[in-house]
Amino acid sequence: MSGERAGLSQVRGVVLPEREERTLWIDGDRLRTGPAPGADADLVVDGGFLLPGLVDVHTHPGTETSTEPFDDSVLRKHLLQHRDAGVLLVRTPGTAARMPQWVDADEELPRVRSAGRWLATPGRFFPGFGRDIREDELLVAAVEEASASSGWCKVIGDWRWDEPAVPLDLLTAAVTAVHAAGGRVSVHCQTAEGARNAVLAGADSLEHGMHLDPGLLDRMAAQGTALVPTLGVFGAKAAAFRARERTPYREDFLTGWEGLLANVRSAYEAGVTVLAGTDSFPCGTVAAESAWLARAGMPAEAALGAASWTARDWLGLPGLTDGAPADLVAYDTDPALDPAVLAHPSRIILRGRVVR
Repeated sequence: MSGERAGLSQVRGVVLPEREERTLWIDGDRLRTGPAPGADADLVVDGGFLLPGLVDVHTHPGTETSTEPFDDSVLRKHLLQHRDAGVLLVRTPGTAARMPQWVDADEELPRVRSAGRWLATPGRFFPGFGRDIREDELLVAAVEEASASSGWCKVIGDWRWDEPAVPLDLLTAAVTAVHAAGGRVSVHCQTAEGARNAVLAGADSLEHGMHLDPGLLDRMAAQGTALVPTLGVFGAKAAAFRARERTPYREDFLTGWEGLLANVRSAYEAGVTVLAGTDSFPCGTVAAESAWLARAGMPAEAALGAASWTARDWLGLPGLTDGAPADLVAYDTDPALDPAVLAHPSRIILRGRVVR
């Protein structure tokens, strides 16, 4: 029944994070905790562990380099890579073009929560890759991009390590304007000033968060600012940076990397929502990001949730509850005990359809 939606089907296993053995029914594209009266149900999962569909909260499908134009066929390829790895919900915090409407209508693709185009003030991004604006245009542009997407906008809050970030008063005004319009703001930040300004401005998420002052973690927790550290992309570069000659840029990167690792655990312990986002290619590798979070000191189950139920809740979708979207992944063994398991679901169900 691959790719088909049954009238009624049944899954049985240990549901995470509750760790309770349950039987759930899939009725169309919805989960039910009890069967429809008198209906027969095919058993499509019998035993093992059941998780809400995996989530990548920082991915940029549609183009792989800053020199390539956004392409619909590449976008679909990337989203299918996510889906085939069990990633059934993605957030795209900034893209080279606004997310096309056909994505939401395609039942074969993961659910997408998108921001509009990256918002880049002068000198703070790859030229022409996002929406290049003047600083005095940021407020209007932020509201426009949030309104043209799933309610998110993405501000490039800083860029080069030795240049100033977007001024705090300007970033605060932009965040306030987007919140007043019912939207949310993610901020790219890789410098101490950029991370500080994002927190003080009340951003909804810090993307990367290198050089984040740990003294700001309590404030982040109190105001609900999430941290998306994208450890995998930085970890892949760390060895190469260590091999370089000593330069101010090398030292800045390595200091930021070591601080980011330490901040992941500290942020979790402070009550900050820490989430898994890859910011890398190929798509569909959020399991590796979850493993990085665990390596940085998050408890195994919390690192797992950062790529599943915690991320879904943060984006406004429920877990495996009655009436929830029928998006789930099943595993033969417990992925909390072995992070490598997360990359190999035995069953993937999206919108009530068995993908695999």
